Amino acid sequence: MPDSTDIFDILHTTRAMRRLKPDPVPDELIRKILEAGISAANGGNRQTWRFLVLKDRAVKERVQHFYKRAFDEVVGPRYLTSAPPPGADAGKYLRQHGAVEYLTDHFHEAPVWIVACLDEGTNTPSRSSGASIYPAVQNMLLAARALGLGSTLTTRHLQYEAEVEAALGLPPGVHSYAILPIGYPMGKFGPVGRGKLSDFVYEERWGNTYSQAE
Repeated sequence: MPDSTDIFDILHTTRAMRRLKPDPVPDELIRKILEAGISAANGGNRQTWRFLVLKDRAVKERVQHFYKRAFDEVVGPRYLTSAPPPGADAGKYLRQHGAVEYLTDHFHEAPVWIVACLDEGTNTPSRSSGASIYPAVQNMLLAARALGLGSTLTTRHLQYEAEVEAALGLPPGVHSYAILPIGYPMGKFGPVGRGKLSDFVYEERWGNTYSQAE
């Protein structure tokens, strides 16, 4: 369990936990995470979200095949050729790359996946579609952190969307937007690595320094 239940402490320490133990996670904790998810805001309160709780190792292995392929073809080379983002240096960025590679190789070993989907029927997904699922995803990440569980939001499987959704057995009109691998973390929670407000926030007009940034 976490050492604090303060919402701001949880917000500032919900880092991506990519190294997870294979130990089973009690179903009642997964239920709490899901209940947090469906407490989120969503477009028009239509609640078109759908969540697939997945423990089947064979299905996860089929998805991991495409997950690793996307790493080899896209994600890995991008890490190796990109500069560290705000809030990180070369060493931190290299360690992050190592954690991403670890998750790639052990993705299927996470004891539980929550596949976050939208049931869009015959509608074509648009730029605004994610507004009806990603708040739920963030709620679930925060809930997992509050319960002492690690996770991360990953969308890399969408590089092979059709193949992965077939492997997951999603019906027509239902599309996945994220997979949350959930388990007990091998490492410890701690401050997230981000830049300063001045790196990202403007005031009144684009490019104007935010007066409360420092």
